[in-house]
Amino acid sequence: MSSESVDHGGAQNIQIHQGRRLPDFLNSVNLKYVKLGYHYLITNLLKLCLIPLMALIVIEAYQMNPDDIHQLWLQLQYNLVSVIVFSAVLVFGSTVYIMTRPRSIYLVDYSCYKAPDHLKVKYQKFLDHSRLTGDFDESSLEFQRKILERSGLGEETYLPEAMHSIPPRPTMAAAREEAEQVIFGALDNLFANTNVKPKDIGILVVNCSLFNPTPSLSAMIVNKYKLRGNIRSFNLGGMGCSAGVIAIDLAKDMLQVHRNTYAVVVSTENITQNWYFGNKKSMLIPNCLFRVGGSAVLLSNKSLDRRRAKYKLVHVVRTHKGADDKAFRCVYQEQDDIGKTGVSLSKELMAIAGGALKINITTLGPLVLPLSEQLLFFAALVAKKLFNAKVKPYIPDYKLAFDHFCIHAGGRAVIDELEKNLQLLPVHVESSRMTLHRFGNTSSSSIWYELAYTEAKGRMQKGNLVWQIAFGSGFKCNSAVWEALQNVKPSPSGPWEDCIDTYPVRITTHDGD
Repeated sequence: MSSESVDHGGAQNIQIHQGRRLPDFLNSVNLKYVKLGYHYLITNLLKLCLIPLMALIVIEAYQMNPDDIHQLWLQLQYNLVSVIVFSAVLVFGSTVYIMTRPRSIYLVDYSCYKAPDHLKVKYQKFLDHSRLTGDFDESSLEFQRKILERSGLGEETYLPEAMHSIPPRPTMAAAREEAEQVIFGALDNLFANTNVKPKDIGILVVNCSLFNPTPSLSAMIVNKYKLRGNIRSFNLGGMGCSAGVIAIDLAKDMLQVHRNTYAVVVSTENITQNWYFGNKKSMLIPNCLFRVGGSAVLLSNKSLDRRRAKYKLVHVVRTHKGADDKAFRCVYQEQDDIGKTGVSLSKELMAIAGGALKINITTLGPLVLPLSEQLLFFAALVAKKLFNAKVKPYIPDYKLAFDHFCIHAGGRAVIDELEKNLQLLPVHVESSRMTLHRFGNTSSSSIWYELAYTEAKGRMQKGNLVWQIAFGSGFKCNSAVWEALQNVKPSPSGPWEDCIDTYPVRITTHDGD
């Protein structure tokens, strides 16, 4: 999903500049520590209540003499049948639990594709090529210039080879070439980093919304890497920028059924055959935002892989608003008045995304939020419903639940709105803004570039929780929660390997034009 506002004013700066004036510590710091103390008290309430009980048990045990211990042993001997029955039930129950509990899903490693330098596209080159095609009038060219300048994209994003040609080559052959370069590039790096043989892959899930040739992209991968004949392969199309989380969810379900195997999830989008060559403003925005990118993720349900895995999958929450007509049509592929095909973005897109987000986090909240935040939310809800009090709805502090946020880099407006609505700090959306700046909107793979940014910065510590959240056509909002199993270091040949030291950068937009 992508959306950009062309009406906002003021320059965007994601770096924090400390002023000389000191803050009001009496109001800010005291309230902060009161809330942290409340959060700690509620979170550890059970443990605190158990301390007196444990102390009482220790005191009683300390006061027992040898005669008391002998009497206890005699009672157990007299009730031998009861002890045996209890032990058998305990063993049977434990066995049933171990056999039927959901298998842990481990993320062994992942790889993000980085295109060669000759595919980089600067603003001016983009505009010059758009003019030379002869398909855009002056109004459309000016509109694209304004979108680019307000987008948050930098000067080093990538477009496929076919779009660098004059005239462009939106052919099937060129689209296949783009797909092969991106998908095979990500998979080659993944297999090299994990030392997993392609023949060991039991499940393959590929998602690409707008390019679905025959044979499928999943069949293309099977052919390239000579995957085994009984592989469970799936090809997801038309599901938008949130399809990466959907693909993870599908792979997770398959790994619950098929024991002791690996699953590969490939997420990408194809630009070559989906460039819009018309003048309808709502269909020109994707041209300005979408760029080349893709990811490959290796999942495992093998208990032995926990030692080397980077993350464990904790939750997946999916929200679908397709039953609502406005939501269904807010991101819509269609032909314009003169028959040129493109993806149209509705003016109501941000409002619809906000509604989908609200439903998604309402479901996710009870799974991840500490009890302290849930009690505050419930208290505010009761006060509003029962007493008709004029109180603002309490927005839970998701910073207490998650250490890192990977918000789909659909556009600057998307990141701005989530930062505001979730009350996040600039550092929490840094990975999203920098991914948008360096790679553009890479669709469903953007959340993996963001995770790679966090790793490259050395911020991912063992036990940290990561929230990946993505939006897509349909309209969908999907979340995935991961737990770091180690102090995660970036994998070799990562997308940020040669540029992480230059980030974060100051993002300048030209909203005043």
